[in-house]
Amino acid sequence: MGTLPGTGVLARLALRRERFIAPWWILLIVTMALVMVSYINRNMATYELKVNYTEVIGGNAFLGALGGGLVEPRLEVLATWRSGGFLYVASAFAALMSVIRHTRREEDAGRSELVLSGRVGRHAPLTAALLVAGGISLAGGTLTAGVLIGIGFEGVGSIAYGAAIAVAGWVFGGVAAVAAQLARSARTATAIALTALGVAYVMRFAGDASGQMWLKYLSPVGWSHLVQPYQDERWWMLGVSVLAATILYAAAYGLLGHRDLGSGLLPERPGPESAPGLRGPVSLAWRLHRGLLVKWAAGVAVFAAAGGALSPLTRDLLSRPSVVVDNIKRTLGVSTGASMLGGYSWYLILILAYAVALYPVLMTLRLRAEEGSGRAELVQATPMIRLRWAAGHLLVTGLGTAALMATAGFVLGFVYALLVGDVATDLPRFVAGALSAVPAAWCVGAASVLAYGLLPRASVAIAWLVWFLTAGLGQVAGPLYGRWGGSPLEPFHYIGNAMIGPPFAPVPTLGLVAVTALLTAGGLLALSRRDFGAEKMVS
Repeated sequence: MGTLPGTGVLARLALRRERFIAPWWILLIVTMALVMVSYINRNMATYELKVNYTEVIGGNAFLGALGGGLVEPRLEVLATWRSGGFLYVASAFAALMSVIRHTRREEDAGRSELVLSGRVGRHAPLTAALLVAGGISLAGGTLTAGVLIGIGFEGVGSIAYGAAIAVAGWVFGGVAAVAAQLARSARTATAIALTALGVAYVMRFAGDASGQMWLKYLSPVGWSHLVQPYQDERWWMLGVSVLAATILYAAAYGLLGHRDLGSGLLPERPGPESAPGLRGPVSLAWRLHRGLLVKWAAGVAVFAAAGGALSPLTRDLLSRPSVVVDNIKRTLGVSTGASMLGGYSWYLILILAYAVALYPVLMTLRLRAEEGSGRAELVQATPMIRLRWAAGHLLVTGLGTAALMATAGFVLGFVYALLVGDVATDLPRFVAGALSAVPAAWCVGAASVLAYGLLPRASVAIAWLVWFLTAGLGQVAGPLYGRWGGSPLEPFHYIGNAMIGPPFAPVPTLGLVAVTALLTAGGLLALSRRDFGAEKMVS
């Protein structure tokens, strides 16, 4: 029997499992492209305002590097410049997660072994995963191009932009396919693929910020930026991405033939011969989550340090009267004077808080992954009942969320104080301000806990939807479509600006804690009453 029989069946199965995940990624990509067009139209309606904006961007290397590439005072260029940096990464992230989900995660759960015992070729699961992931990226790029053409944008540039979005997903689908062969677990494969994506983004950003364009040419993310839609339309850069993706796919197939099912080519670090520290639910959860928590803390610290380093530039920028600055002040919710920097600092804290709110969501989904793999069921054979097991994970998750926000406040406050403030007064203020957002992040995670307890099969889609709606309706993304104060439908709306007001508001904070407790209790109660086990989780 050949190596590809069964590919079509597995591809249909993967598409069925993606029906609650992929549409949201595609919708996010298309919506963000349109939101940026609306934002530019609304806030820079005249040519003079567009010129003013491009001069501000062109005069600062950091701001210019956020979008990547040359910016011109034209609607289509400004809109794609603002959205491209996000959409290329979103397409890449969606593709790599899809590939790992349908390859290495299936092996971890033992389902690949069952599938391959039938009339299914050795390469069929990997081929199906690559086809589905590539199709998601292609759908996102094609729909984006079609929508932009539909609103009147020039056709060639729109096609180039959609193609740049698609090939970013194809390349990192290949990265994930290689990582799935190297690693022995889905967790390690995900870490390898996300590290590659992070390095690619940093190289692209550093190349644009420093003017060292060779860094951008070495970055797979940079290749999509270098297509330059609505400007030069450098089609040959699409060919570079397609060639790189092809090489990665070939490497993945080659590595697949040199490993046993369920194993990886990279050596795994052996654990301790005995684990006395794993006798309780909290210690078990800590051992499972500590590695990811450290990586999150490092990422939060880097972003916070970069944001704090921009404080002097922001102070100077906000002191210059212009329409662009007026829009920035409106976004920050401040008027003039010292409160402008406070508004900027709070805006950075909110950006970090919305990102950190994803951490408890992912940790809750790990409960589902542990149950789906059968490992949680094995734990239930010990005196650790399911509620103790889940409560241990949730306690570590809650404390980890608070630790991440404390890290954000400390690093941001320390860098800010060194550059424009005073350590003795600003550092405690930033830490307190960051911690004030923790109850809202807990609330997002608690909604995921309720979904996991009540509807385990749909919990992944629901949890991601909760976070997307929280971020999309919030105070950071809201100004993009005219909602400057965010929406009362998301929990961060009830957190006041602690940088220009009191650091602790008892009523909204206690209210969010109460909602978190109710949602968590509901989820745990539902978990205790429903069927539990790996076979119940398989769709």
